[in-house]
Amino acid sequence: MTIKIITDSGSDLPREYIENYDVSIVHLPVHFNHERMPEDTDTQTFYHKMRESKELPTTASPSPLEFLQKFKEVEPGTDILVISMSSNISSTYQTAIISKEMYEEEGHPNAIEIVDSKHFSGGLSLIVAMAAKWSRTSTSLLELKEKVTQYSREVDAYFTLDTLENVIKGGRLNRLSGAVASVLNIKLLLKISDEGTVEVVEKTRGLPKALTKLLSHLEEKQHDYEKAVIAIVHSNCEKLALEIKARILEKHPFKEVLFSSMGPVMGTYAGEGGIGVAF
Repeated sequence: MTIKIITDSGSDLPREYIENYDVSIVHLPVHFNHERMPEDTDTQTFYHKMRESKELPTTASPSPLEFLQKFKEVEPGTDILVISMSSNISSTYQTAIISKEMYEEEGHPNAIEIVDSKHFSGGLSLIVAMAAKWSRTSTSLLELKEKVTQYSREVDAYFTLDTLENVIKGGRLNRLSGAVASVLNIKLLLKISDEGTVEVVEKTRGLPKALTKLLSHLEEKQHDYEKAVIAIVHSNCEKLALEIKARILEKHPFKEVLFSSMGPVMGTYAGEGGIGVAF
């Protein structure tokens, strides 16, 4: 059977997966002051604009009508699986549920299931990519949902940021604490918790040490390299991310690497120079 995969723009899914598996993306609006950025804004333009802006851009959940429109575009007879970013950092999951209820009330024929991935960016990218692959062979929508839900619990995602400026601007770190951390060149190693929130794992002096600590967490899992996939995301620092990719593959020959840049949604909070891995 055919199952349509829909996710949101917090996934940072590589373009080739969107095209090869016909994954639909519901975009979260990103604003600079009162100006909404076009959905097709490329990452270079976004990061340049953010660098020049005195105010941090803002994000919001998409309208239920945007999900509803995506649902209506799916051909009759095709079931739909929505995989959203963590409900503990965005209300996108709740919006998708409202849209499903609207769709069903209008009497449309396709079945819809929704998964709260408890992840975002690289972790969500990895989950959606695997779901897209599995959708080709799954015998039912509920079977695929169960498989994706279980996989979401198994994925580990870590990231580190080069700058705390956006975290400070966004009110997620005390301004004085952030200033002290910046002066001391302290970098935070962060992890996505089981509840889908961001937690600090370690504090290090300097980005190289933070990246080394990040990569050390790959040792905590057994990897079946003939099947295993890893996601690497970066916020406008492709050269550094490619170096990290080479370091990983030298020691961990993953079958496949999902490599992508954080889009405007995640880039708003990470700032430039962020690196994340999910496996």
